[in-house]
Amino acid sequence: MMLKSFKSRVEKVSKLTFEKHALELFHFQVKNNPVYKAYLNSIEIDTDQIDSTFMIPFLPISTFKYQTVKTGNWLESKIYESSGTTNDTQSKHYIEDEELYNYISEMIFKKFYGNPKDYEILALLPSYLERSNSSLVHMIQNLIYKSGSENSGFYLDDYDLLYRKIKDILNRSDRKIILWGVTFGLLDFAEKYDMDLKNVIIIETGGMKGRREELTRPEIHNILRTRFNVAKIHSEYGMTELLSQAYSKGDGIFKVPPWMRVYIREIYDPFSINNQLNQGVINIIDLANVHSCAFIATDDLGRIHPDGSFEVLGRLDNSDLRGCNLLLN
Repeated sequence: MMLKSFKSRVEKVSKLTFEKHALELFHFQVKNNPVYKAYLNSIEIDTDQIDSTFMIPFLPISTFKYQTVKTGNWLESKIYESSGTTNDTQSKHYIEDEELYNYISEMIFKKFYGNPKDYEILALLPSYLERSNSSLVHMIQNLIYKSGSENSGFYLDDYDLLYRKIKDILNRSDRKIILWGVTFGLLDFAEKYDMDLKNVIIIETGGMKGRREELTRPEIHNILRTRFNVAKIHSEYGMTELLSQAYSKGDGIFKVPPWMRVYIREIYDPFSINNQLNQGVINIIDLANVHSCAFIATDDLGRIHPDGSFEVLGRLDNSDLRGCNLLLN
């Protein structure tokens, strides 16, 4: 049901129609999402007066830690949980249809990189593989399956095996290679093996998780570029609470699919959205979140560019640590 609904909606979304579809979904979720409705009531918002996405109050992302955020009445097929330290309360995203997530993530991947069948996809995700309910692992697992290659696969922390596999693929396969890794894993691998990967796409998905000294994204990318002899380091921006992802093909500039949009809010006024700010906190509308809440106030600092692309500059000082934590540039 949700997959059919999203496919129908996304086929109609464009820059000209995004506002229309977002407002329709907002008013639908106000009526059918008890947690979101209670939040709006608590801040005394007259939802009937909202006729612009800049007027929409965004649900604080921490709500996913303490409430069951659902639009409608259905039995979940999966619950994705966030990464974090041992003592963290983890966010939970209740999923009505896993096929919707597969469809969305594959569609976005194709938009940025093309058909998964053109790639050997190697995933270095130590901390995520240790959990059975990671949305990131599920997404890459599906892309590995769609690649149709026996060379594609996950690596926990066996850097020697990964090194031999990359050398073997470079020597024998005509496909392009994607090395997709959590930040600390890529840095550990880069320190152990000084490889020439100029023909490999390296995608970092953030995350130090206390394993290493925190570095800025430019510092991380500079280390990886030098060690691996690549011109650019790509990045993926996603989170447990969203079904969609944004990608950067270099320089930390992320672009979004047509059904996703980023807004910037004032640091000290969560209800003041101003995309002209040089720096603020990121709000996201993800129309793929039809079954939960499409309007999320994150704890990530960022800035937005005129074309709708954005940068992630760090985290609010008093926000909880998350897997994608990076310090300010």
